[in-house]
Amino acid sequence: MSAHASLMDHIYRRQRHIYDATRKFYLLGRDRLIRKLAPPPGGTVLEIACGTGRNLIAAAQHYPQARFFGFDLSEEMLATALHSTRRARLDAGEITLAQGNATDFSPAALFGIEVFDRVFISYALSMIPDWPAAMEQALRAVAPGGELHIVDFGQQEGLPGFFRRGLFAWLARFHVSPRTDLFEVASTIAARHGGRASSTCLYRDYARSVTVALDQAARRSSPISESSS
Repeated sequence: MSAHASLMDHIYRRQRHIYDATRKFYLLGRDRLIRKLAPPPGGTVLEIACGTGRNLIAAAQHYPQARFFGFDLSEEMLATALHSTRRARLDAGEITLAQGNATDFSPAALFGIEVFDRVFISYALSMIPDWPAAMEQALRAVAPGGELHIVDFGQQEGLPGFFRRGLFAWLARFHVSPRTDLFEVASTIAARHGGRASSTCLYRDYARSVTVALDQAARRSSPISESSS
């Protein structure tokens, strides 16, 4: 197990039991992301760093015609995700879970699928040290004509300074660092893969939403890593 995986397990070993009940008050924009996914009938959807499975369950219930896949680095979070999907009465045909590293994963090794119609990342890039690498890997997993959807913390530019300082200090306790150049990095990576990035500030820049749409004839810059963890 990597050092970062051990850190995530340490953070979430106890928090996973109250994660969904508490995070709904400040992980804003997740349901908006799910509404924008709109996978095609029979399509495939991957969540990177799926955590407790909350988003996958909501998406599977919203789009019963699609198949959903998710992976996380933390064994602790995956245990909760598996329990939650069973409690929601969603079987393996609707949601498939695996353990994997966002910066180095092979969809074929994890799920037997090369690319997905939709890939999404919700409030995870701010916790991944090499987050540009994670975004690069995510876009490699998107099928031509597909989309990558991201929501994460913004820079709070439309909110009072004391709120921004307090929030950032509190997030740092959990190894969370909002990415100032999220859209710029997404745009650069999108261009390499034949895609276009767009961004929306949500709730006075409390959160930011980024979507990368790949052209139908998008060229892949390099193959996805064959290793996974």
